[in-house]
Amino acid sequence: MTATLEISEAPLAYSGPLTHLADELKRLDLLIRNGLAARRGNRTPSVLDPFVGLVVSEEEVGALLSPTETGDHVVTDAAAQNQIEVIGAQIKARLKASAEKKVFLPLPHLTRLFQLTTFEVWVILVTLAPELDRKYEKVYAYLQDDVTRKKPTIDLIMRLASCDSEQRASARLAFAPGAPLIKHQLLTVSDANDPLLSRALKLDDRIVNFLLGLGAVDSRLDGVARVTSADKGRHSLPVDETVGARLSSFARASLFKEEAQKLLFYLRGPSGSGRRATVRSVCADLGIPLIEADLERLLDGKASFEEIARLLCREAVLRPAALCLENVDRVLFDEKNRAFVKPFLDAVRLYARLTFLLGTQCWRPLPEQRGFSFIDHEFVVPRSNVRKTLWKSAIVDRRCTISEADLGLLASNFQFTPAQIRDAVEAAENRAAWRTGGEAVEIDMSDLQMASRNQSTAKLTSLAQKVEPRYEWREIVLPDDQLTQLREICVQARHRDVVYGDWGFEQKLSLGRGLNVLFSGPAGTGKTMAAEVIARELGLDLYKIDLSQVVSKYIGETEKNLHQIFHEAKSSYAILFFDEADALFGKRSEVKDAHDRYSNIEIGYLLQKMEEYDGIAILATNLRQNMDEAFVRRLQVIVDFPFPNEQYRELIWRVIFPAESPVGGDVDFEMLARHIRVAGGNIKNIAVSAAFFAADDGGTIRMPHVMRAARREYQKLGRIWADYLDPAGAERASAS
Repeated sequence: MTATLEISEAPLAYSGPLTHLADELKRLDLLIRNGLAARRGNRTPSVLDPFVGLVVSEEEVGALLSPTETGDHVVTDAAAQNQIEVIGAQIKARLKASAEKKVFLPLPHLTRLFQLTTFEVWVILVTLAPELDRKYEKVYAYLQDDVTRKKPTIDLIMRLASCDSEQRASARLAFAPGAPLIKHQLLTVSDANDPLLSRALKLDDRIVNFLLGLGAVDSRLDGVARVTSADKGRHSLPVDETVGARLSSFARASLFKEEAQKLLFYLRGPSGSGRRATVRSVCADLGIPLIEADLERLLDGKASFEEIARLLCREAVLRPAALCLENVDRVLFDEKNRAFVKPFLDAVRLYARLTFLLGTQCWRPLPEQRGFSFIDHEFVVPRSNVRKTLWKSAIVDRRCTISEADLGLLASNFQFTPAQIRDAVEAAENRAAWRTGGEAVEIDMSDLQMASRNQSTAKLTSLAQKVEPRYEWREIVLPDDQLTQLREICVQARHRDVVYGDWGFEQKLSLGRGLNVLFSGPAGTGKTMAAEVIARELGLDLYKIDLSQVVSKYIGETEKNLHQIFHEAKSSYAILFFDEADALFGKRSEVKDAHDRYSNIEIGYLLQKMEEYDGIAILATNLRQNMDEAFVRRLQVIVDFPFPNEQYRELIWRVIFPAESPVGGDVDFEMLARHIRVAGGNIKNIAVSAAFFAADDGGTIRMPHVMRAARREYQKLGRIWADYLDPAGAERASAS
């Protein structure tokens, strides 16, 4: 009998997923009633009926082995069958009304999303029922004649659907590996060693929550992924509006047309360059949520990478949402993880409509890995004039009043991304508060410089020694021309933002925007001191390169070490100080053997890195004539440090002793300058030794202490000490 449904008024749309599922479960209950009727009609009554599921009787076995004359015919409850048709018509009408009113119902959406058949939807409903009401566990156990089988088997699902022999055969395909239910991990199947019909099914927990309208992220993605809502005002970093608008426009044109394309944007650049902020801005503009995940955490998780990657991409299509994956370098460029690239891109191609990958290096998927539109865009560190604007924006709401020149100096000295600038200002604010015991205080330039140096990524301690600059201009004694040259170096460094940024010279110079300086002169003439003075004046870190750690006898190792030095010093414009540079920057020679060839390659590579470096590199040498001519041509400034004459030696003697040191009145600086003919570095050694001698002899630095220390310095240098320069002679000379 076919039931007809007369509807006197328009059907009500469902208010949400729960009201829809309630109707579906009513229909399931009626179908189960039919299943019970079929079970009663096809079984021979027995005294063991109360023990069904625990005892298998001989009569039951006999009935199973004796085919019925009705073949596939199943006894059903006619009243229940009529009600099934009525409620089916009601559900169909209400679903149509819900679609017209744009009420989101998860089950129809899941059906369209994964292109499920009517039978596959039925499987979803039967496996969902025990998740909503435990009564179905008892019902399923009873129907399967086994109190331990509380989950529906494939056989039970087919019986409840009243499948005939032909339908049962085709229904098996719904559980094949490539079928939607299994392929998309919508449910799990029990032990594969059991016959297919005996295998129990369980609906995936994330799918259960989805069908109930719950928006929680899959629990297996905890600690790996987070959902960000589409909020235009939430990104904390300034973004390039032009790039964001272009990405949004391209995505909208591709995603919202009739034949929508899947998009994969590869955004590369240094950390903090605004890639994530731009992605959030694009998603806010498109009005879609964003799932952010870290591929590094996927690799380090307990579950397999392939499984988590598929779950992550499936999460993006369930919501639906865009997908943003950080730290993709660990998969794309790490040899030991290269095997994960294909399954990862397979998951992206299968599910995600809009995917953003955030990396640092150039990459392009292979032709066989495609299946989506691919766009590559590089995010670079902002230019100096843009960085100046970012610094100004970062301090605008804080108690900080620094000059335009200081802002320009920060922009010039620190090649920071927007995130690094923000973090540096916050660190400077904390440093200022710490300096005053927690009280709110105005941030000054020293706070910003110190915070910026700490924020920089120059981690050169394995190949270089960080030098804390202590010397000031008043402590360095040089002829006027050399002092002027040192100040000119500071001028060039201080006004980079104006010349390269505001005046546009950055557009004219693809390389050579750094400042390469050569300090040449005898040992002890102040080359290292001059580097410290410049670093202190500019507020930059100073790293003295340890050539013993850089130069390697192994082919390629020297170049690798040099690359690490220049790369890690880049973000902070740290001053690189190569002492005794002729050992590394020496002249290239005629190639006579393999050693000469590779030595020349090292020098050529170093020339290249010097030109690429935008910061200050200072080379110090005692033997300028040994320097390669190509290096000399690439140097912007060459400062010759002369051996100090008597006039400058006296100035050095007068400034070498700290103001706190107890220098006696008998110390004759003029006499010392006239007779002790050594460089400033040796004078420093003499002053320190004399101070120790004095500390052991009364506590006042006197002339005999100085002369005794000078004699020891002469011995160290292998020079002859004249008799008239002995301590007694010095005292007599002083008295006369």
